[in-house]
Amino acid sequence: MPSRPRLLRAGDRVRFDGRLHTVERVDPSTTLAGWRHFVDTDPATFDLLDEHRWQSLPQLERESYDESRIAYHSELQVIRTSAVKEIAHQGRLLTLLNQREHGARRGLIVSGEWTTGKTTALKQLGRLHELRVRQRFPGSDRIPVVYITAPPRGSPRKLAMKFARFLGLPFAHQRPNTTDITSAVCRVMIEARTDLVLVDEIHLMNLATIAGEELSDHLKYFTEHLPATFVYAGIDVEHSGLFTGIRGKQLAGRCVLIRTSPFPLTTEWRSLIATLEHTLRLHHHTMGTLVDLAKYLHQRTGGMIGSLSHLIRAAAITAILDGSESITHSALAAIRIDHHNESTAPGRPRSRRAAAG
Repeated sequence: MPSRPRLLRAGDRVRFDGRLHTVERVDPSTTLAGWRHFVDTDPATFDLLDEHRWQSLPQLERESYDESRIAYHSELQVIRTSAVKEIAHQGRLLTLLNQREHGARRGLIVSGEWTTGKTTALKQLGRLHELRVRQRFPGSDRIPVVYITAPPRGSPRKLAMKFARFLGLPFAHQRPNTTDITSAVCRVMIEARTDLVLVDEIHLMNLATIAGEELSDHLKYFTEHLPATFVYAGIDVEHSGLFTGIRGKQLAGRCVLIRTSPFPLTTEWRSLIATLEHTLRLHHHTMGTLVDLAKYLHQRTGGMIGSLSHLIRAAAITAILDGSESITHSALAAIRIDHHNESTAPGRPRSRRAAAG
């Protein structure tokens, strides 16, 4: 059995194929540098060595090869689901409709349960938009997309600082008031021709509270002073208090709402599994095994695309670590996923403590 490879960290140097490779430190996509890295990074690829060469690799190169495969499988593979396509279409349609609009611009809200692909769809919309703008205006210094997450227990100042941090504005060691931060943010975004603003985790903004009302008013100020389309994403937004009261009704009247949901056990579900299976880079895995387990995978994950991706990627990494190089039913059964699906999937054993109770 091959030795257990260590996991890579930013800054590590590994040798593979006769060359040293440095693992990059990646800034979060809620900063301009991190967002641009996300936009510029193509989907991960990895070419498997043929069986003879793989078996004959010296130990150090074998470990580096396995580390590279682990890094590849740890990266979320974006699948163009029907929801991702619909959100991309509606988002682009709204940006086109809003480009000549001088009044209240229309927005988009993506709402759904956890791990149903909301953030993935939101960021893919932003990435596609930015790539189109770059193609149309090559070499420009535009910032076509701004991506932030709604601040927990938010305030107008916290919201303004979220925008400022994305843009890299130098407020970290100063104490400017909220108006100063907001004015600077709007000025920079207008000068940078920002025309798409993505606000994730919008369910954290509850309009039934005073703090939520103040945050909503400040967000409304941004929407009215920036020539941009605003797209929001959050967990079950309809029931989070976002549409409460006059402010909520006004927001609901200006936004298109798209729901993401668990996938039923249909042809699309099997297609998603097949797509994920073809991204595997394991030496002894038999293609089609996971598709044949479509019903089991649906029971395990509840049709949640995020849970499905986690389960398959975790099983792939485990197959590299233990040397089995394949994913089987028993291997999948040994992988733990989120507590919700672990506790609700039919036939899953309860913990000893629960069983004893």
